[in-house]
Amino acid sequence: MHIEIDGRPVTDASLRTPAFVNYGHYTAMQVRNGRVRGLGLHLDRLDSATRELFGSGLDGEHVRELVRHALDGAGVRDAATRVYVHRPDGDENATVIVTVRPPAVMPETPQSLMSVPYERPVPHIKHLGGFGQIYYGKAAQRAGFDSALLTGPGGVITEGAATNIAFWDGTSVAWPDAPALLGTTMALVEPLLPSVRRRVTLNDLPSYRAAFVTNSQGTAPVHRIDDTEFAVDAELMKTVAGVYDAVPWDEI
Repeated sequence: MHIEIDGRPVTDASLRTPAFVNYGHYTAMQVRNGRVRGLGLHLDRLDSATRELFGSGLDGEHVRELVRHALDGAGVRDAATRVYVHRPDGDENATVIVTVRPPAVMPETPQSLMSVPYERPVPHIKHLGGFGQIYYGKAAQRAGFDSALLTGPGGVITEGAATNIAFWDGTSVAWPDAPALLGTTMALVEPLLPSVRRRVTLNDLPSYRAAFVTNSQGTAPVHRIDDTEFAVDAELMKTVAGVYDAVPWDEI
């Protein structure tokens, strides 16, 4: 993995805050040939979260320069890239960390999810310190599932541990109307599908024909949530994949 902090190689001193302080946020991007789907959404997310957490914005052009610099430093044009934002005590400006790893894609196999009683704090921000997500995600894997599905009181479904989730009733794609992170892939495909926002609970699951998840790596069908099984709707997933594949790539 290649890491740069404010466009420079990491040092022990520059890693001190990110190593010991979880107060910050990030965005995750898949880069192909120096391009990203929904780049503006990523930059807006970074700017708005920086304003909320630290009281001042983060210039998108500056972020693009740092990402380009890190990709050049790693010598790659295809990558899984993350941009982390911190602000060490006493500093006037935010610190931007860019990591570059090999490209990643969503597994093609249908996913199984275990519901857990957990809601992310401040869910509209893609923040650091996700102990609960990691804890329940590992618990789900130990129980034989691929990942966790986060729920609130009354079994209200919010989001996956690292995904957004949607349900198909045969007519509409229902996205849970509950506090959750608006992922960039969800933001890109939701307006291009016959979408509705709707309260969805665990008790409602048998009324849906199919389900799928989205994140920065793409989309995947869901074949099981707890003991409820879903058929993989090939036509639905073809439509979702086609909509996502048609989204233009933006030059970083």
